[in-house]
Amino acid sequence: MPKGLLVAIVDDDESIRDTTKDLLESAGFSAAVFARAASLLRSRRLSQVSCLIADMRMPKMTGLELHQRLVASNRAIPTILMTAYPDERARAQAIKANVVCYLIKPFAGDALLACVRCALQRRDVGDE
Repeated sequence: MPKGLLVAIVDDDESIRDTTKDLLESAGFSAAVFARAASLLRSRRLSQVSCLIADMRMPKMTGLELHQRLVASNRAIPTILMTAYPDERARAQAIKANVVCYLIKPFAGDALLACVRCALQRRDVGDE
């Protein structure tokens, strides 16, 4: 993975954050974890984030709301949303909002890694 690319993981479940970070790092990605959307938005590392993985259901701000806020502030980051509560309406909203992937927990590690690679390719195309 090219230096300087960072994958942000935002989930209120510590075990999900930790296992996702471990998976990404074992595949050669740099990852940072955040317990809340607001923590990412306040982070000095936000400008380094090349891919966002966020939980759909979190207190105060959902993963989809976080994605939409970033887009609205001209900081669009290719986003992967994950949920333990599949909902077709929420999935449709996520796809309409141009998220890269919508994963249902539990998901295979390979599926997440494929989504991250797709997100980084989308980011690279957007930078050209």
